[in-house]
Amino acid sequence: MAIRQQILNDLAAHLESLREDGVTAVDVSRDVLRAMARPAGGRPAVTDRRAERVSFLPRPDPAPGLDAIAKRVAGCTRCDLHKGRTRTVPGQGNPRPEILFVGEGPGADEDIQGLAFVGRAGQLLTKMIEAMGCKRDDVFIANIVKCRPPENRKPFPDEMAACLPYLKEQIALLKPRVIVALGATAVTGLLGATTTGITRLRGNWQSFEGIDVMPTFHPSYLLRMPSAKHEAWADLQAVLRKLGRPVPAPKKR
Repeated sequence: MAIRQQILNDLAAHLESLREDGVTAVDVSRDVLRAMARPAGGRPAVTDRRAERVSFLPRPDPAPGLDAIAKRVAGCTRCDLHKGRTRTVPGQGNPRPEILFVGEGPGADEDIQGLAFVGRAGQLLTKMIEAMGCKRDDVFIANIVKCRPPENRKPFPDEMAACLPYLKEQIALLKPRVIVALGATAVTGLLGATTTGITRLRGNWQSFEGIDVMPTFHPSYLLRMPSAKHEAWADLQAVLRKLGRPVPAPKKR
């Protein structure tokens, strides 16, 4: 009985793995279905090589949950950042991403459009994502705070603490395999205060509630310090390797 139960457990784990990979149905012989249904020690079924199509139960779409969070963010007054905002920026992208990028907070362009990373730093982030062999629609992009800090200053600790529950809810729904923390503020917001600066911390795997986190430079820093792009690219390559994806060859200029 224990062996049969172990086989069933292994089968369930395998089917779950297939579903994670996007497989929605498998072909199963009727013999297998009968064997799974009959009691342990029962008589074997008559051989029947015809197959049945068995579909997985669909998982609930996380989008409604993400939309609900965005609506609550739009009316949020938990901290003083709401007083100067034009629009909230809840984040956007694939509702089932392998990679979640987390930045610091919205800038002027993001505040106007209500979208994360659409200014100059966002354009560079897009190039970084494409260099990984992905598109922006393949990932999800968010920030530690959902409202623009005045003059693009760093968000204060109380502002980050007030906004972090929204991001945690999003992460619970998105279930990313890897989080890329863009810059020191993202690292602090996700992992708490650290004495290690982003220059030393980047490239070293961390963990947030069981999810692998890769700290790297914020795109705005890379705009000021182009020489650091090589290090940031090394961090993104580590992300690809963690996911078991090939590292694309650099595009010829």
